[in-house]
Amino acid sequence: PWFIVDAAPKESRLIRTAREVNDSKPVWVIEKIRAAAAKFPAPVVACLGLTFKANIDDLRESPSLAIAERLAKQGFKILAVEPHIRALPKALEGKADLVTLDEALAKADVIVLLVDHAAFKSVPVAQLAGKQVIDTRGIWNR
Repeated sequence: PWFIVDAAPKESRLIRTAREVNDSKPVWVIEKIRAAAAKFPAPVVACLGLTFKANIDDLRESPSLAIAERLAKQGFKILAVEPHIRALPKALEGKADLVTLDEALAKADVIVLLVDHAAFKSVPVAQLAGKQVIDTRGIWNR
């Protein structure tokens, strides 16, 4: 939608505002993660989902991937859970570990649900006990 804003700025004020809000969400999520991680001396953060949207393997323009990259650059230990890829993208190679959902749930201090893949919807609430949980998709808010 940015091209619409550029083409007709006066007529697209609502579109501009919506894009600005959406574009700021990754920073908001990172701040939530940083606050949750501050409760641990050496936090391990599990990022559940890296793709652009649920149940696909497309990483292009993914805010979730950008969040994981920024956290890794900030020195967090990142466990990436992405059931739709077989290898980490170059941006995360050597900066994160691609692990199974079970491994992430067992090892992470902070669990961040970034993409609402079907595989994540059946996680028992009991497996989240004792963890800092950030559910950006609202699937565990039961």
